[in-house]
Amino acid sequence: MDSSVHNSSRSFAVNLMDHLVVPTFVLGTDGRVIIWNKACESLTGLAPDDVIGTKDHWRAFYDKPRACLADVLSEGRMDDLSDLYETHTDQNTGHKGVSAENWCVMPCASKRLYLAIDAGPIYDEAGKLIAVVETLRDMTDQKVAEIELQKLANQDGLTGLANRRAFDLAIEDAIRNGRRTEQPVALLLGDVDHFKNYNDIYGHQSGDECLKTVAETISNQVGRSMDLAARYGGEEFAVILQTAKEDDAMMLAERIRKAIYDLNLPHKENSAADRVTLSMGVATRVPTEETSPTEFIETADRGLYAAKEAGRNSVLSADWQASA
Repeated sequence: MDSSVHNSSRSFAVNLMDHLVVPTFVLGTDGRVIIWNKACESLTGLAPDDVIGTKDHWRAFYDKPRACLADVLSEGRMDDLSDLYETHTDQNTGHKGVSAENWCVMPCASKRLYLAIDAGPIYDEAGKLIAVVETLRDMTDQKVAEIELQKLANQDGLTGLANRRAFDLAIEDAIRNGRRTEQPVALLLGDVDHFKNYNDIYGHQSGDECLKTVAETISNQVGRSMDLAARYGGEEFAVILQTAKEDDAMMLAERIRKAIYDLNLPHKENSAADRVTLSMGVATRVPTEETSPTEFIETADRGLYAAKEAGRNSVLSADWQASA
């Protein structure tokens, strides 16, 4: 092919790429940027003059150096996909291209975006890799909507705590993790004392407000992100604690009980006090293969029943009760 025709064709291809509405950049085999189109500049806030001819394309997406998807494909680092991206296609499809999704901090654009990313190899007629193309799609709105829907699916509508569905999943995960790490897991079950009487006297709207206040108080006492506070059902609440010994679980349960008592919410038909109170049962286990969510819940429930039998507004360990 005549060199002038070749150069003209290449110039046309570059110009076409530059005007694509899809954010796109191209890396050469040395990992340097050879094309950074206008849509990519608009998305990332990084101008072509600042990146073409360099390996600094990561600056568009992250606040410290790390591989982009095009780098992974170009360098044959497919085993790193799981460490680098939230989701990705099969590692074995690299010769055809690869797709991934990830949150990016976008430091030049001063905004955090969730991007869907596709990277594809370009080969010459001899089958030799000559470049890698990466295209980007802003999926932030869809991802945020997905997160909100997921949150609604796992959140109790009245109290804002995790709902029973989320609790059931969390207790299974906690048992599985405890079994793997051989660390104790604790379950706290709490019940608002004489709540039916409260509803009868003060009305269901006041009852709902009472439950919301109790839920917020419980949530405020559960400080670790690895732990979960949930509305177990009706006026019942549950707390799952990972890597928590029995003494720690009992201390937290007592803090919760006292915090509810200190709210001083009037309840004149409560046999335990003149205010709203909470009874709690505690079960602590280093899970084994025989430990099931049902057995765990039933154990904590025995502690709760014992706390009620002891006069309510109290905390009892089911294991202590069994050995007493």
